[in-house]
Amino acid sequence: MHLTMLKCKLHRACVTHSELEYEGSCAIDGHLLETAGIREYEQIQIYNVNNGERFTTYAIRAEEGSGIISVNGAAAHKADPGDRVIICSYVTLNQQELVNFQPTLVYLDENNAITHTRNTIPVQVA
Repeated sequence: MHLTMLKCKLHRACVTHSELEYEGSCAIDGHLLETAGIREYEQIQIYNVNNGERFTTYAIRAEEGSGIISVNGAAAHKADPGDRVIICSYVTLNQQELVNFQPTLVYLDENNAITHTRNTIPVQVA
């Protein structure tokens, strides 16, 4: 049996650009890509906290240290500068790989600077 698991996420990234005519779907600061473990051209899911849009696209590299999160091409209709988004990547694992698997969770501030990272999400309580 194989399960699809959350590989990594950039939590509450702030969209800096929305470029309808730019080639490529989501440009992400190279440092953020490396920290999260997202590869260039990897499929990603984007969840827009501001408007509820959820869409699939792929990652491209933006200038390292720039803080850029640019939603491009057709996806530009789904996010505006200033929107907060969650960018996720998933992986399919077999039972043996699941034993030691932990996702990489990267938390960002309003300027897309990393505030902290972790490998677990706290248990939700009532």
